[in-house]
Amino acid sequence: MSDLLFFDSTLRDGSHAIKHTLTPENIRDYCRMVDEAGLHTVIVGHGNGLGASSLQVGLSLLDDREMLRIARENLQHTRLGTLLIPGFGTIHDDIIPAIEEGADLFCVAAHCTEADVTRQHIEFISRKDKEVYGILMMYHMAPRERILEEARKMQSYGAKGVIIMDSAGASTPELVQETISTLTDELDVAIGFHSHNNIGLGVSNAYTAIKAGASIIDGTIRGFGAGAGNCQLEALEALLRMEGIETGLNLYKMLDASDEVVRNFSDKSFGIEPLSIISGMTGVFSAFATQVRRAAEQYNVDPRDIFVELGKRKVVGGQEDLVLDVALNLAQRQEEDETSYLLESLL
Repeated sequence: MSDLLFFDSTLRDGSHAIKHTLTPENIRDYCRMVDEAGLHTVIVGHGNGLGASSLQVGLSLLDDREMLRIARENLQHTRLGTLLIPGFGTIHDDIIPAIEEGADLFCVAAHCTEADVTRQHIEFISRKDKEVYGILMMYHMAPRERILEEARKMQSYGAKGVIIMDSAGASTPELVQETISTLTDELDVAIGFHSHNNIGLGVSNAYTAIKAGASIIDGTIRGFGAGAGNCQLEALEALLRMEGIETGLNLYKMLDASDEVVRNFSDKSFGIEPLSIISGMTGVFSAFATQVRRAAEQYNVDPRDIFVELGKRKVVGGQEDLVLDVALNLAQRQEEDETSYLLESLL
């Protein structure tokens, strides 16, 4: 089992993208879909966390307690998490009710130079025997020595880990490498990274953070999040598999959540299509997608499995006729074995 932990903020950061209008059905369907995907935590709530629903930053369609209650009812294997920014939320009005609704994990966030404001919140949650993590937002605005100083404070308050948040998507790989390496070398708690995709480096920077020693990645399915979106977890998982890094995640379930649930959250396009991820992962020409979809429907097989088999055969452009051959072969094998040909057979 991998030491990597994946925090899924689709139902929190993604709330920004649709002006905090997640419905009960959105939360229910999403939690059911990803519950067995191997994620450590699904983080739920207003984009700015507990207590943030307001005219100033946006009113939620649902209140915090209702969102947490629905998620709790539909998560059996995955922790339920939430986020709080001191100033928006308080211990009495928000943390205690969240605990009552079944929250297992809390992320307490502050601007990267203001960890002091998280002390009472982190200490309180820690005393309640709940997992609590400190988050330093907009970390690119301070030198890494100051980031280390602030992270040490969160560690001293009882945080189980410190997550560095690239809130503006302004990180270069070099900045990620230097900051994460410094923190993992100097601190005794887990270090995490939350990236945004403003300059197209969401997945790359998360991967860089892992290589530098981060053991927590906070991202979203389909990259669904504020602004340009977040590290797209299913794309990152595909990359990690290609690199031989075991995560314990179920990529197919994540892709299903992307295709069957998240894509319906908004008319706005977010992230990379599931078949495009598999195409890149298997090294198959992207233009095969149309033929693959058609053949999958004709033979009632999984289009992702067709791409996997095409990748094993090392097909190239001009060999589109092999798509039907592969689909027919998979259908026959499926009929014989009564099981689909899983992606893991490639890896």
